[in-house]
Amino acid sequence: MRLDRIAALAIGVASLCGCTETRFESPLGDNIETCDTRWKGLWTVDKSPKDDAGAFWIDNECRFTVLDQPERGAPFKQIHVPVNYVHDKGKDYLVIADAALKGLVELKAPYAIDPPPQKSFFFARYDVSGSRIELHDVDSEAVAKLVVDGKLQGTVSKTANELHVYVRGDRAAMLEIVRGNAIFTGKPGLVLNRANQTTAEYEQSVIQAQHEQKKP
Repeated sequence: MRLDRIAALAIGVASLCGCTETRFESPLGDNIETCDTRWKGLWTVDKSPKDDAGAFWIDNECRFTVLDQPERGAPFKQIHVPVNYVHDKGKDYLVIADAALKGLVELKAPYAIDPPPQKSFFFARYDVSGSRIELHDVDSEAVAKLVVDGKLQGTVSKTANELHVYVRGDRAAMLEIVRGNAIFTGKPGLVLNRANQTTAEYEQSVIQAQHEQKKP
């Protein structure tokens, strides 16, 4: 699984490739948790091809680990990514600092922000239904319009192929933004399914399937 996709999956931001992104100046409110027990276990990406295999393992201590296969048929690597959770008015959100993604992807400092902040944040909204989790990305086009229209404070940098949005505000402002604006996509950008396997069993099953596909 490509490293840019790892970062995308880690926060559920399918568009996080360095081309389209929205970052926020502050975390989402004050009531930030380091665990949502509903996430514990092994989760695989719905309809993920074997040549782009990857999964998430959240252990009993709520450590969020990405299982990444650098090359087809190769052993998996386990990469820890600090993820935080926010629950507000019946909705659930993921929050991750861009600094936590260093080593996974090459992320430049937010555009048009001088001096650049030490860290900024990515958000995603998620819905849990039994053995299925749907993650909704931030709709960067919608957020950019809110900034341009003066409804949100921030900056927008747009070219033919790239869109970079930075939203200013403190923790309380971030919470009001998600409460009062439709900033997430209606359709989930990523769907995860619970797998009744250990991480070793998952790795073995993927590699075996890939080897089978190679046979004439």
